[in-house]
Amino acid sequence: MKYPNKHIKHPEVVDWVTSEWEKMTGEKFRDPDRGIRSLAQQGFLQKIGKGIYCYNPEYAHKRYDLEDFTQFQKKEILERDEYKCVICGMGLKEGVELHVDHIKPKDFGGKAVIENGQTLCSRHNFLKKNLKQTETGKKMFIKMLESVNHTNDTELKAFLEDVLKVYEKHNINGHIVWKKE
Repeated sequence: MKYPNKHIKHPEVVDWVTSEWEKMTGEKFRDPDRGIRSLAQQGFLQKIGKGIYCYNPEYAHKRYDLEDFTQFQKKEILERDEYKCVICGMGLKEGVELHVDHIKPKDFGGKAVIENGQTLCSRHNFLKKNLKQTETGKKMFIKMLESVNHTNDTELKAFLEDVLKVYEKHNINGHIVWKKE
């Protein structure tokens, strides 16, 4: 609030917040990154770009439209997805932790409805949150294509190439380069 309308890079904020927290409490701030993202999700900060945030007094507001799934909804989504990650298929039998997550993120208007829920293992939930849904998908298809290129499975290879061509046709995640053979 001391620097309204100033675009501040994430590392600067983390260093300052960590230092201030330690002065105030004598303890280490365990997850300042999450705290900053949370303030942006709630509407107190504007996310200007990757790792750049701004406090705009005219914009800052508490968001009441962020919906979380109820325990009943989570149970229904887990049952629908057969208690397995929709990406890798692993589940409780394999000993992985499962999460119910929004397909369209709540900070982009995704509602807490069954149709917008999916079951992910902790690994893929982390990847989705950091790489975003389409980036995770594109990287997954590239990796599968790389592994199938060493086999004689021409049908699967053709399918994976077609999927990647759709990413390119619609210019989705063009920063992820598919190196064609």
